[in-house]
Amino acid sequence: MPNATFDSPDLTTFTRLEELGLVVVGQRLTAHRAVLECRVAEEDPWCRACGALSTSRGSISRTLAHEPFGHRPTTLLVRIRRYRCDHCGYRWREDITAAAAERAKLSRGGMRWALEALVIDHLSIARVAAGLGVAWHTANDAVLAEGKRLLIDDPARFDGVRVIGVDEHVWRHTRRGDKYVTVIIDLTPIRDKTGPARLLDMLEGRSKAAFKAWLEARPEAWKDRIEVVAMDGFSGFKTATSEALPGAVAVMDPFHVVRLAGDALDDCRRRIQQQLHKRRGRKDDPL
Repeated sequence: MPNATFDSPDLTTFTRLEELGLVVVGQRLTAHRAVLECRVAEEDPWCRACGALSTSRGSISRTLAHEPFGHRPTTLLVRIRRYRCDHCGYRWREDITAAAAERAKLSRGGMRWALEALVIDHLSIARVAAGLGVAWHTANDAVLAEGKRLLIDDPARFDGVRVIGVDEHVWRHTRRGDKYVTVIIDLTPIRDKTGPARLLDMLEGRSKAAFKAWLEARPEAWKDRIEVVAMDGFSGFKTATSEALPGAVAVMDPFHVVRLAGDALDDCRRRIQQQLHKRRGRKDDPL
């Protein structure tokens, strides 16, 4: 790019901090971390109580993990101005909710990076925590909270669902605790050939009661729109569907249909082989 036009270097724009309402005023680089000193871009000296113009009475600091740039985790050291109104005595601090939620340890940019790394790039929580320069539990708790806010608490995530699928999944591979979870997905895009299936929810355990309670927690208008429920051969899912969704058709998904057919054919093969050859082994089996 020998003839390209270059602008003056702007660390605030490079680190996308203008999206968070912050501006970089200093930096400190080490071999293992980059620390950016920031302030709120727009000062807010007007009193919330009487509207008078006030002056800053010092500042406090807040540390936030931000999305990494290069090989170093990036940390924001945000200087938050404190004000006291000379007219009425009211005190307040600058609002940085655009940069991070209250009591959060990650900036909103760091949270966005963590979710993209986990969902799109398929990084582990350990790798996400290393990239942010925080503890594993800090990254895990933040990702779970943000995922719940964006996905689980989204009131529109059940819109357009007419075909659902339910199945169990082995979540825990330890001796203690329930190792199963019930997975519920939206199969409407698959049926309509408009896109891939999408996850609706995951429930602890595998039982009729868990699935029925989830169905009954949905609005009546939503339940009336459900046309088909695909499942495996577990009778608890079928019973819960017939009781909570009487107007829906319960079907067995193709995987389990083929599996049951294969098991039935194999049982037939072994029975005939036992009758003809007096053994059930597969070695040198003419059938």
